[in-house]
Amino acid sequence: MRELESKCAVLTGMDVLDVGCGGGLLSESLARLGARTLGIDASESNIGIASAHASGDPQLSSSGNSLEYRHTSAEQLVKEPKRFDVVCSMEVIEHVDNPMAFLSACAQLVKPGGHLFLSTIARTPLSYAITIMAAEHILQKVAVGTHTYSKFINPSELISFFQTYRSSPSSFSVPTDSGHIGSDASGRPWITRTYAHGLPTRSEAEVRGIVYLPLNGEWKLMSRASTLWGAVECNYLFWVRRPLDS
Repeated sequence: MRELESKCAVLTGMDVLDVGCGGGLLSESLARLGARTLGIDASESNIGIASAHASGDPQLSSSGNSLEYRHTSAEQLVKEPKRFDVVCSMEVIEHVDNPMAFLSACAQLVKPGGHLFLSTIARTPLSYAITIMAAEHILQKVAVGTHTYSKFINPSELISFFQTYRSSPSSFSVPTDSGHIGSDASGRPWITRTYAHGLPTRSEAEVRGIVYLPLNGEWKLMSRASTLWGAVECNYLFWVRRPLDS
Protein backbone atom coordinates (compact mmCIF):
# COMPACT_ATOMS: atom_id res chain seq x y z
CA MET A 1 0.00 0.00 0.00
CA ARG A 2 2.78 2.43 0.93
CA GLU A 3 4.67 1.56 -2.29
CA LEU A 4 1.54 2.30 -4.30
CA GLU A 5 1.09 5.65 -2.53
CA SER A 6 4.68 6.71 -3.24
CA LYS A 7 4.40 5.76 -6.92
CA CYS A 8 1.12 7.63 -7.33
CA ALA A 9 2.31 11.02 -6.10
CA VAL A 10 -0.76 12.78 -7.47
CA LEU A 11 -0.63 15.51 -4.83
CA THR A 12 2.95 16.61 -5.53
CA GLY A 13 3.35 20.35 -5.08
CA MET A 14 0.04 20.79 -3.27
CA ASP A 15 -0.50 22.15 0.24
CA VAL A 16 -2.97 19.93 2.10
CA LEU A 17 -4.51 20.42 5.55
CA ASP A 18 -5.97 17.58 7.63
CA VAL A 19 -8.27 19.10 10.29
CA GLY A 20 -8.83 16.83 13.28
CA CYS A 21 -6.01 14.53 12.19
CA GLY A 22 -6.23 12.23 15.21
CA GLY A 23 -3.43 9.66 15.08
CA GLY A 24 -2.35 10.87 11.64
CA LEU A 25 -3.30 7.94 9.41
CA LEU A 26 -4.85 10.15 6.72
CA SER A 27 -2.13 12.78 7.06
CA GLU A 28 0.54 10.15 6.43
CA SER A 29 -1.24 8.88 3.33
CA LEU A 30 -1.57 12.42 1.98
CA ALA A 31 2.15 13.02 2.52
CA ARG A 32 3.03 9.78 0.75
CA LEU A 33 0.91 10.96 -2.19
CA GLY A 34 3.29 13.90 -2.52
CA ALA A 35 1.44 16.65 -0.64
CA ARG A 36 3.03 19.12 1.74
CA THR A 37 0.74 18.04 4.57
CA LEU A 38 -0.18 19.77 7.80
CA GLY A 39 -2.18 17.78 10.33
CA ILE A 40 -3.85 19.71 13.15
CA ASP A 41 -5.83 18.54 16.14
CA ALA A 42 -7.33 20.18 19.22
CA SER A 43 -6.01 17.28 21.32
CA GLU A 44 -2.35 17.58 22.28
CA SER A 45 -2.17 13.84 22.99
CA ASN A 46 -3.40 13.05 19.46
CA ILE A 47 -0.63 15.21 18.01
CA GLY A 48 1.90 13.34 20.14
CA ILE A 49 0.59 9.99 18.91
CA ALA A 50 0.59 11.13 15.27
CA SER A 51 4.13 12.51 15.49
CA ALA A 52 5.45 9.34 17.13
CA HIS A 53 3.78 7.14 14.52
CA ALA A 54 5.19 9.16 11.61
CA SER A 55 8.70 9.09 13.10
CA GLY A 56 8.67 5.30 12.77
CA ASP A 57 8.36 5.51 8.97
CA PRO A 58 11.73 6.25 7.30
CA GLN A 59 9.98 7.58 4.19
CA LEU A 60 8.16 10.21 6.22
CA SER A 61 10.88 11.02 8.74
CA SER A 62 13.40 11.67 5.96
CA SER A 63 11.07 13.68 3.74
CA GLY A 64 11.88 17.08 5.23
CA ASN A 65 8.83 19.31 5.62
CA SER A 66 6.35 17.13 3.69
CA LEU A 67 4.51 16.23 6.92
CA GLU A 68 4.03 18.48 9.92
CA TYR A 69 1.73 18.30 12.94
CA ARG A 70 0.47 21.16 15.10
CA HIS A 71 -1.66 21.29 18.23
CA THR A 72 -4.23 23.86 17.12
CA SER A 73 -7.74 24.22 15.69
CA ALA A 74 -9.09 25.38 12.34
CA GLU A 75 -10.59 28.41 14.08
CA GLN A 76 -7.12 29.41 15.31
CA LEU A 77 -5.26 28.52 12.11
CA VAL A 78 -7.54 30.72 10.01
CA LYS A 79 -6.04 33.78 11.72
CA GLU A 80 -2.77 33.04 9.88
CA PRO A 81 -2.25 33.92 6.18
CA LYS A 82 -1.45 30.38 4.98
CA ARG A 83 -4.09 28.81 2.72
CA PHE A 84 -4.33 25.29 1.26
CA ASP A 85 -5.11 23.62 -2.06
CA VAL A 86 -7.03 20.88 -0.22
CA VAL A 87 -8.62 20.87 3.23
CA CYS A 88 -9.85 17.57 4.68
CA SER A 89 -11.81 16.95 7.86
CA MET A 90 -12.91 13.38 8.39
CA GLU A 91 -15.46 12.42 11.07
CA VAL A 92 -14.96 15.67 12.99
CA ILE A 93 -17.84 18.06 12.39
CA GLU A 94 -20.38 15.80 14.15
CA HIS A 95 -18.40 16.29 17.37
CA VAL A 96 -18.03 20.10 17.41
CA ASP A 97 -20.32 22.43 19.36
CA ASN A 98 -20.54 25.14 16.67
CA PRO A 99 -20.64 23.47 13.24
CA MET A 100 -21.26 26.73 11.35
CA ALA A 101 -18.13 28.36 12.79
CA PHE A 102 -16.17 25.16 12.11
CA LEU A 103 -17.37 25.01 8.49
CA SER A 104 -16.57 28.68 8.00
CA ALA A 105 -13.05 28.20 9.33
CA CYS A 106 -12.41 25.15 7.14
CA ALA A 107 -13.78 26.95 4.08
CA GLN A 108 -11.72 30.06 4.69
CA LEU A 109 -8.56 27.93 4.81
CA VAL A 110 -9.12 26.81 1.19
CA LYS A 111 -7.35 28.67 -1.62
CA PRO A 112 -9.49 30.02 -4.51
CA GLY A 113 -10.11 27.04 -6.78
CA GLY A 114 -9.19 24.64 -3.97
CA HIS A 115 -11.13 21.72 -2.51
CA LEU A 116 -12.83 20.93 0.80
CA PHE A 117 -13.55 17.31 1.75
CA LEU A 118 -15.70 16.34 4.72
CA SER A 119 -16.94 13.00 5.97
CA THR A 120 -19.67 12.82 8.58
CA ILE A 121 -22.93 11.13 9.59
CA ALA A 122 -26.46 11.98 8.49
CA ARG A 123 -29.15 12.61 11.09
CA THR A 124 -31.57 9.80 10.29
CA PRO A 125 -33.25 6.89 12.11
CA LEU A 126 -30.84 4.52 10.35
CA SER A 127 -27.75 6.38 11.55
CA TYR A 128 -29.10 6.43 15.11
CA ALA A 129 -29.68 2.68 14.98
CA ILE A 130 -26.22 1.92 13.59
CA THR A 131 -23.90 4.44 15.24
CA ILE A 132 -25.54 4.79 18.66
CA MET A 133 -27.78 1.83 19.41
CA ALA A 134 -25.66 -0.84 17.71
CA ALA A 135 -22.08 0.53 17.85
CA GLU A 136 -22.28 2.05 21.35
CA HIS A 137 -24.87 0.07 23.31
CA ILE A 138 -25.23 -3.38 21.73
CA LEU A 139 -21.86 -4.21 20.14
CA GLN A 140 -19.91 -1.76 22.33
CA LYS A 141 -17.46 -1.01 19.52
CA VAL A 142 -17.11 2.59 20.74
CA ALA A 143 -17.66 4.19 24.13
CA VAL A 144 -21.20 5.19 25.08
CA GLY A 145 -21.59 8.91 24.45
CA THR A 146 -19.11 9.03 21.55
CA HIS A 147 -21.88 10.31 19.26
CA THR A 148 -24.59 12.88 19.88
CA TYR A 149 -27.54 12.39 17.53
CA SER A 150 -28.51 16.07 17.48
CA LYS A 151 -25.03 16.95 16.16
CA PHE A 152 -25.33 14.71 13.10
CA ILE A 153 -25.59 16.74 9.88
CA ASN A 154 -27.61 15.87 6.79
CA PRO A 155 -26.13 16.38 3.30
CA SER A 156 -28.89 18.88 2.50
CA GLU A 157 -27.70 21.06 5.39
CA LEU A 158 -24.14 21.17 4.06
CA ILE A 159 -25.43 21.98 0.58
CA SER A 160 -27.62 24.74 2.00
CA PHE A 161 -24.67 26.19 3.93
CA PHE A 162 -22.52 26.50 0.81
CA GLN A 163 -25.39 27.92 -1.22
CA THR A 164 -25.22 30.98 1.02
CA TYR A 165 -21.58 30.96 2.13
CA ARG A 166 -19.38 33.52 0.39
CA SER A 167 -15.63 33.65 0.89
CA SER A 168 -13.97 36.79 2.16
CA PRO A 169 -11.94 38.46 -0.59
CA SER A 170 -9.14 39.19 1.90
CA SER A 171 -6.18 36.83 2.22
CA PHE A 172 -7.11 35.88 5.77
CA SER A 173 -9.85 36.66 8.28
CA VAL A 174 -10.26 36.83 12.02
CA PRO A 175 -13.38 35.24 13.56
CA THR A 176 -16.10 37.59 14.70
CA ASP A 177 -17.65 37.47 18.17
CA SER A 178 -20.35 35.17 16.79
CA GLY A 179 -17.71 32.70 15.60
CA HIS A 180 -18.60 33.08 11.90
CA ILE A 181 -15.54 33.48 9.70
CA GLY A 182 -14.89 34.72 6.22
CA SER A 183 -18.38 35.23 4.77
CA ASP A 184 -18.68 38.29 2.59
CA ALA A 185 -21.91 39.40 0.88
CA SER A 186 -19.99 40.55 -2.20
CA GLY A 187 -18.49 37.12 -2.93
CA ARG A 188 -19.86 34.26 -4.98
CA PRO A 189 -21.60 31.29 -3.30
CA TRP A 190 -19.69 28.03 -3.54
CA ILE A 191 -22.81 26.20 -4.75
CA THR A 192 -24.89 28.14 -7.26
CA ARG A 193 -27.14 25.45 -8.73
CA THR A 194 -28.89 22.25 -7.73
CA TYR A 195 -30.97 19.87 -9.79
CA ALA A 196 -33.48 17.11 -9.02
CA HIS A 197 -33.59 16.00 -5.38
CA GLY A 198 -31.57 19.07 -4.35
CA LEU A 199 -28.19 17.66 -5.41
CA PRO A 200 -25.50 20.10 -6.62
CA THR A 201 -23.84 20.04 -10.03
CA ARG A 202 -20.73 17.85 -10.14
CA SER A 203 -18.48 20.80 -11.03
CA GLU A 204 -19.27 22.49 -7.71
CA ALA A 205 -19.93 19.80 -5.10
CA GLU A 206 -20.77 16.14 -4.62
CA VAL A 207 -22.28 13.85 -1.99
CA ARG A 208 -21.38 10.13 -1.89
CA GLY A 209 -22.45 7.51 0.60
CA ILE A 210 -19.91 5.37 2.46
CA VAL A 211 -21.29 1.93 3.32
CA TYR A 212 -19.70 -0.83 5.41
CA LEU A 213 -19.86 -4.29 3.83
CA PRO A 214 -19.62 -6.77 6.74
CA LEU A 215 -19.14 -9.82 4.52
CA ASN A 216 -16.07 -8.23 2.94
CA GLY A 217 -14.96 -6.43 6.08
CA GLU A 218 -14.47 -3.19 4.20
CA TRP A 219 -15.98 0.22 3.50
CA LYS A 220 -17.21 1.11 0.02
CA LEU A 221 -17.64 4.54 -1.55
CA MET A 222 -21.01 4.35 -3.27
CA SER A 223 -21.78 5.69 -6.72
CA ARG A 224 -23.36 9.10 -7.19
CA ALA A 225 -26.53 7.47 -8.53
CA SER A 226 -26.97 5.48 -5.31
CA THR A 227 -27.40 8.74 -3.37
CA LEU A 228 -31.03 8.77 -4.49
CA TRP A 229 -31.56 5.27 -3.07
CA GLY A 230 -30.58 5.86 0.55
CA ALA A 231 -26.79 5.47 0.36
CA VAL A 232 -26.28 8.70 2.33
CA GLU A 233 -28.62 7.79 5.19
CA CYS A 234 -25.65 7.15 7.50
CA ASN A 235 -21.98 7.80 6.66
CA TYR A 236 -21.18 9.98 3.67
CA LEU A 237 -18.45 12.01 1.98
CA PHE A 238 -19.02 15.63 0.95
CA TRP A 239 -16.80 17.54 -1.49
CA VAL A 240 -17.12 21.19 -2.48
CA ARG A 241 -14.84 23.47 -4.50
CA ARG A 242 -14.13 27.09 -3.71
CA PRO A 243 -14.83 29.30 -6.76
CA LEU A 244 -11.76 30.76 -8.46
CA ASP A 245 -13.28 34.22 -8.41
CA SER A 246 -14.04 34.35 -4.68
